[in-house]
Amino acid sequence: MKALKELLSELTFTCERGNLEKEITAVVYDSRKIVEGCLFVCIKGANFDGHQAAAEAAEKKAAAIIVSQEVELPKQSETTLIRVEDTRYALAFVSAAWFDHPAKKLTTIGITGTKGKTTTTYLVKSILENAGRKVGLVGTIEIIIGDTHIHAVNTTPESYLLQEYFAKMVESGCDTVVMEVSSQALMLHRTQGFVFDFGIFTNLEPDHIGPNEHGSFEEYAHCKSLLFQQCRVGIANCDDVHWQLITKEHTCSLETYGMSKKADLRAQNLQFTNRQGHLGIAFDVTGLMNFHAEIAMPGRFSVYNALTAIAICRHFKVSEADICKALLAAKVKGRIEMVKVSNAFTLMIDYAHNAMALKSLLTTLKEYEHGRLVCVFGCGGNRSRERRFEMGEVSGNLADFTIITSDNPRFEEPEAIIEDIITGMKKTDGVYISIPDRKEAIAYAIDHGQPGDIIVLAGKGHEDYQEIKGVKYPMDERDLIADILKERGISF
Repeated sequence: MKALKELLSELTFTCERGNLEKEITAVVYDSRKIVEGCLFVCIKGANFDGHQAAAEAAEKKAAAIIVSQEVELPKQSETTLIRVEDTRYALAFVSAAWFDHPAKKLTTIGITGTKGKTTTTYLVKSILENAGRKVGLVGTIEIIIGDTHIHAVNTTPESYLLQEYFAKMVESGCDTVVMEVSSQALMLHRTQGFVFDFGIFTNLEPDHIGPNEHGSFEEYAHCKSLLFQQCRVGIANCDDVHWQLITKEHTCSLETYGMSKKADLRAQNLQFTNRQGHLGIAFDVTGLMNFHAEIAMPGRFSVYNALTAIAICRHFKVSEADICKALLAAKVKGRIEMVKVSNAFTLMIDYAHNAMALKSLLTTLKEYEHGRLVCVFGCGGNRSRERRFEMGEVSGNLADFTIITSDNPRFEEPEAIIEDIITGMKKTDGVYISIPDRKEAIAYAIDHGQPGDIIVLAGKGHEDYQEIKGVKYPMDERDLIADILKERGISF
């Protein structure tokens, strides 16, 4: 238990009813979890406003309730009523206090940007652990605490969960945490209640703009920029055209990285590598550090991801040898993840699930010497049909051969989704075939692979399920590939 006034100590508030001399048994923001003696924080969500449950919380003898608008409580209730300007902001500070401010016991690294967050967090974890630190991770794919891996629901969890994860990291012996910080998280104050030691900006492109996300690109950019008012050291990719907009109101010290001469830390002399079907890229690091590095992931964007990680880890006094070793060893599930199926051609799995990401990936791979560029993908059901047209057009323009298949059809018929993709494909001269069953589509790609081919399985990435009619069925592309190879008597 903790004293109410202790939990509120870093907040500006008005006590509209009751007193602060109470012991709190739990902090709750889900009305279904209200218990006697708890502090209930009324959060307004997309589908339900917690303020509607204020009276219920009082009836269940919650010790206190935090609100940001007028509510009516039973007259006989002894529940304390606290009024704040923003309950999400309040929840972040209350949660930090509830878990004894665990972020103060960790070195905290927050990475924001449209692309590159996930890969970079894993690169940073790999480099720092290679140098002897114990690193927790919070991101799109999972939360990693020691040997425990927890499936992620959001890129950045709600503030209470985030503080709980931090506390568990401290308990497990972690000294550092690296995490993805989404624009939604910054907008909804999920990362308030502490100050990041390092805040990083990777890049900015129009994305996450629409219902229940951001109303405009300007709002999206503004939310990203908030990280540079919540960190001590800011690190920005100065090759991105928006970097000065993002850092304009920064309150931290600031340094830059990129491939341009103006960057404090630079990558130069890029060389594409292909070692028995494993694509990568080598480059020289200059400026704040000087050494030669190589990453076992293809493309210029992989250099940016690696350079981001180097810019961060430089502050931890990691040796150049440790950085180089970790970059070569690092792998990220579902992010340009290469899977060995042949000595003659390359196969990789990637999460590219919209036109922008697919275009970036295919454009990158075309820079390598290759036979055909083969793209296997589908689109999710109950999502924008425009995405299907666009992805079909992108693959038709950039891939030498496209295999259109099923992704997560949800409540739509896979064939209907495929027809929409074909509509986009027909705007191009691209050659394609449609095979609705994803395993059969992958098998076709492998069976017809030619020397020098690069085969991309796009869209699913790290996902290990296929969602059909409201049910998530187990389906991991790595397992499908393993089954296909086993059926053909192939092993590596």
